[in-house]
Amino acid sequence: MEGKVSLIVDGAVDYKGNPADRSKTGGWVPAALILGIEICERLSTMGIAVNLVTYLGGTMHLSSSTSANVVTDFMGTSFLLCLLGGFLADSFLGRFRTIVIFSSIQTLGTAVLALSTKLPQLRPPQCHSPENCKEANGFQMGILYLALYLIAVGTGGLKSSVSGFGTDQFDEKNEEEKTQMAYFFNRFFFFISLGTLMAVTVLVYIQDEVGRSWAYGICSVSMFTAIIVILYGTKRYRYKKSVGSPIVQIFQVIVASIKKRKMDLPYDSGLLYDNTPEGSRIHHTDHCLDKAAIVAESDFEKNASSSSRNPWKLCTVTRVEEVKMMVRLLPVWATTILFWTTYAQMITFSVEQAATMRRSVGGFQIPAGSLTVFFVAAILLTCAFYDCLIIPLWKKWKGTPGFTALQRIGIGLALSALGMAAASVGEVKRLSVVGKHTTSTTEPLPISVFILIPQFFLVGSGEAFIYTGQLDFFITRSPKGMKTMSTGLFLTTLSLGFFMSSFLVSVIKKVTGNNGGDGWLADNINDGRLDCFYGLVAVMSGINFAIYLVCAAWCKDVKGKSSTPIEMEKC
Repeated sequence: MEGKVSLIVDGAVDYKGNPADRSKTGGWVPAALILGIEICERLSTMGIAVNLVTYLGGTMHLSSSTSANVVTDFMGTSFLLCLLGGFLADSFLGRFRTIVIFSSIQTLGTAVLALSTKLPQLRPPQCHSPENCKEANGFQMGILYLALYLIAVGTGGLKSSVSGFGTDQFDEKNEEEKTQMAYFFNRFFFFISLGTLMAVTVLVYIQDEVGRSWAYGICSVSMFTAIIVILYGTKRYRYKKSVGSPIVQIFQVIVASIKKRKMDLPYDSGLLYDNTPEGSRIHHTDHCLDKAAIVAESDFEKNASSSSRNPWKLCTVTRVEEVKMMVRLLPVWATTILFWTTYAQMITFSVEQAATMRRSVGGFQIPAGSLTVFFVAAILLTCAFYDCLIIPLWKKWKGTPGFTALQRIGIGLALSALGMAAASVGEVKRLSVVGKHTTSTTEPLPISVFILIPQFFLVGSGEAFIYTGQLDFFITRSPKGMKTMSTGLFLTTLSLGFFMSSFLVSVIKKVTGNNGGDGWLADNINDGRLDCFYGLVAVMSGINFAIYLVCAAWCKDVKGKSSTPIEMEKC
């Protein structure tokens, strides 16, 4: 009997809804199936994003700034919809159903995109000279937008649940499986990088040399195959029951505190309502939002047999404190948004720069979108350097395993500012060649594309630090019941960073393009001043870094410091 009890995984069920049997469910086999769909998602999303700007400009005949905004809006929406996917998974669907449903939506989106690039009716006629270039009409752009935003919806729902469903396959209370979970994070980060690497090399090459419809068709087929594979493991998975969305719980505290804003707080915080078990309670801090825990007669709804608390009128002190903990994350959250604005330039304007330059190595022509391979390489090299050199040295010197989360975020922000400065210098060199040579619209400039490597490496290294630092910060400083919410909060920084890029491009285009001039962001980047735009982003990044230092200093003084940092190789 004791043997049978030990095989039951607490808090998990099998596909029939019965308590999960450790010997028959979970572990590495189902986790590996889940990793398979993650690599297909990265291959699909990044394979489209990193080279989309050249398709929009070269085939759909959109301007440089418009093309960049289409890409950044697409990526921003993908990450923003992670909140919707997380809400649906936590409240209604569960992670498994969310993954299957949104993977199917993404598969449909990539199929529509492949079709839109294949049919001549869905793109404008080819240009024979700059004067007679016809921009894509509303119907053609409508089909393209339909495809992109189906993919964005699919990515948002899928990305919000994949990592969580993978960790559900391991029991944290079992030492052996807890160790396996740490390795799962290793593999998860590796598969993200591997999918991105394949996207910016193999898939981009197929797009440029074979055909975009073939490349996007491969994305659709790979996603469909991944769905079949993940469905194959249905009987082997462990499932966690939906317990409600943290977003709803946060709104309950806010609504309850607003309703009771005119009530006076009791002189003793011990008089506030809290029925949370003693071991799970959080230490009371300041008075912010405390009115949500004031007990009033109308807070309980009486039924025939008993009375129950209305959570929209009365919240526990612990729930209020959890919301306070989330609020304290916001200063750091706000100051990390701009990093992803600089990241957006690496998959938009930097790719457009590369498309105008000499990219041949021997007899091989490097696709412009494949230059982002240096970005991925910088991430992997930085992680390896940090793991093998910095962590051991830092442990000997400071006694801690590497930099803190706040330090890593700061390093990432500083590197992104340097990356934008390097990008501005590189563009000055490129424009100096443009001024000396008369070239056709298809002939590359006589300057090597490899002068762009510093900006890719600096921003890529910055991402390695800031991504892991943000993940560490938001997970370790958030309440236990809101870990999913904190991950969603982290992903919104990516979303808002992309949207900020679109907003910034639109403003600069309007302000500098007055009086009939091309402005900084001309339709053809050879006629603009992209160096000035990069310089502006570098200055903004420097100011943002200074503000971040103030916020980081404040965070150090806040009670409830983060626990053991997450090492980079486990992110």
